[in-house]
Amino acid sequence: MSRLVAVLGYSDVGGDAAIHPVCAARVARAEAEAGSDDVVLFSGWARRGRATSEAELMAAAWNGMARRHLVDRGARTTLGNAIAVGRAARRLDATDVVLVTSRWHARRASVLVRASLLGTRARLRVATSDEHMPGAHGLRELAAWSLVPLLALLAARTR
Repeated sequence: MSRLVAVLGYSDVGGDAAIHPVCAARVARAEAEAGSDDVVLFSGWARRGRATSEAELMAAAWNGMARRHLVDRGARTTLGNAIAVGRAARRLDATDVVLVTSRWHARRASVLVRASLLGTRARLRVATSDEHMPGAHGLRELAAWSLVPLLALLAARTR
């Protein structure tokens, strides 16, 4: 039995070199979820040519237990995060996946991750952090939902 704890990155337009408070809250939530036998995946890219990716910043901030860390620097979107989770779950033959993201992002992210896990035996559980949605992201989340059916098909087809 293998369990994957997947922590999704976040950055805003400014994207400074420090870990974003949203990412820090997600890391703290993941630390509360992860055990010593778990594999933790940090997923997120380096916005605007920044040298350090969200995934690397989250991995550096990690103070929890884990058997192993995976760092995915390439995911630029929630779809990219979902595909990274699906690929890691397949490599690990994971039976359980814990998706760690923000409450306001969880529903959309979980739809895409579930699609990416099709054909695996992994069960998905979502653990959310409690920080508030930054700025005007409510409209962005609402608009992103219009693409979810198409993105879920892409996630399901990408192995």
